[in-house]
Parts: sequence; structure tokens; C-alpha cells
Amino acid sequence: MSVAPLLAAARARGWRIATAESCTGGMVAAALTDVAGSSDVFDRGFVTYSNAAKIAMLGVSPQALEAYGAVSEAVARQMATGARTAAGVDLAVAITGIAGPGGSDFKPEGRVCFAIATPESSHTETVEFGALGRAEVRAAATAHALGMLHAALG
Repeated sequence: MSVAPLLAAARARGWRIATAESCTGGMVAAALTDVAGSSDVFDRGFVTYSNAAKIAMLGVSPQALEAYGAVSEAVARQMATGARTAAGVDLAVAITGIAGPGGSDFKPEGRVCFAIATPESSHTETVEFGALGRAEVRAAATAHALGMLHAALG
């Protein structure tokens, strides 16, 4: 997906964006900042790979991590809301998942949980990309997150 229309939609609304990424390690932030002039829309990205970083930087509750695990819609929602609050932006996307290799029967490789947070609401979803390989899962998750941001800007 082309990032320029997403940035233009945010610009038209006067919205600023932040990202909270785990398994993608900053790939969404990199995609947004690959476009010259994105600094008037993109504020910051949080790469919170560890649970400790999710708690310290985004305010994710240890109880949610314990109850649902890092790869869950509950944690993705807290990541997105935490990023939006910490950055003071209008829109945030969060990504947490299992890029592989590996996984378990309960949380298989390729499962990625996403969340969007806006001033009005938040939305979560889980996508099962399957065992495509680490690079492919990360690329697919990045593209999906960019699509969610664009849809949120409607």
C-alpha cells in the first residue's frame, strides 16, 4: 500500500500519528517516515519488544500480560491507547504477534494482534497470517497496520 495517501488523509484531518510495535520492530514507523514531509503527521514510534517495555513505555498492565499474554487483543488495545496518550496524538496503531519461527498450539506462528486508538474509540483485530516465515509475517503485519491506519482516517 502507498503511504502517501494515508499521510495526506491525516494531514487533511489535522491528525498526528504514533505507532506501538512489537513483532514488527519499527517497520510501520519506518514505512511512514520513508515519505518526505511525513514529520508534520508522524510524531513517534514505540518499539516495545519486551513486556517490561510495554509496561514502562505504554502503560500496559502486568495483569493483562499475565491473563492474556503479550500476543492478545487486550494487550494490543492497551498498547495503542498507551501510545496515543503518551505521545499526545490523535491516532495510534499497535502490533503484537508471533513472527516466528516457532509459536505454540495456543498461539501459532503468524498470529498478529492489532489495535487502533482514536479520540473516540479503539478497535482490535487478530489476523492469522500463518507460518509464512519471519520476514513475510512482519511485512504482512506492517501492510495490514498501514491499511488499518488509512481506514481509521476514512
